[in-house]
Amino acid sequence: MIAAMEEDAQPRPIVLVKVGETFDALRERRGDFEHWMADGLGPTRQPLVVLDPRRGDTLPDPGTIAGAVVSGSHAMVSHREAWSEATGAWLARLVAEGTPVLGICFGHQLLADALGGRADDHPLGMEVGTVEVELAPEAADDPLLEGLPARFAANVVHSQSAVRLPPGAVRLAGNAFEPTQAFRLGASAWGVQFHPEFDAEIMRGYVDQMARPLAKKGTDPVALRERVSATPSAAAVLPRFARIVEAHEDATAAARATRAGCGV
Repeated sequence: MIAAMEEDAQPRPIVLVKVGETFDALRERRGDFEHWMADGLGPTRQPLVVLDPRRGDTLPDPGTIAGAVVSGSHAMVSHREAWSEATGAWLARLVAEGTPVLGICFGHQLLADALGGRADDHPLGMEVGTVEVELAPEAADDPLLEGLPARFAANVVHSQSAVRLPPGAVRLAGNAFEPTQAFRLGASAWGVQFHPEFDAEIMRGYVDQMARPLAKKGTDPVALRERVSATPSAAAVLPRFARIVEAHEDATAAARATRAGCGV
């Protein structure tokens, strides 16, 4: 359930940062990014709150939230819009505080860019459809990706990329087109270039909406649509993130209790 943001809300919420919206025709059938992210996270102890910095919503102090998921967008990180830059600065604060963060597509690129990497146009153009993602060896003990198949199907649609990762970031997954399909920064911040919240119907909807520009660039949208498939391993990322947030909240509560018991 998506709740209103309240400073004294208990337990602390996961903030769904909405920085874009889908095509009108697809939204009428399936809802929008925040609904897909909420559905993907599944049942969780933490309430979900949607905030949109593009419309002036204030992003909360890191100490008042349990975690954050940043959506995709049709905007571009490299355009340096004021709301985007402000959201990036907020993400840097979350990472510094150790608050769990998951950036998806635009969110992935913004997280990298805000922490000292760089997001820009992909040199090969657009990657769209269901693609294969390969885990890097570093994913073997990563809390978000460990145990996933070494290669798995994921849905993508992007023309920009995290072309340089921040200092200290760990690359977790990639493929021949996009070297960084996932990375981790610190102990609890992740970016995924692919869309764990896209099911096959949503991905086909994107291909349908983009059919003309894809055809103009030499891509057969009919063939691309036929290759869209289920992506259960990619979809597992969102509920795994919810469990990470809950575990982080448990650890935070235990630490507070210990400090209180010691009179700190």
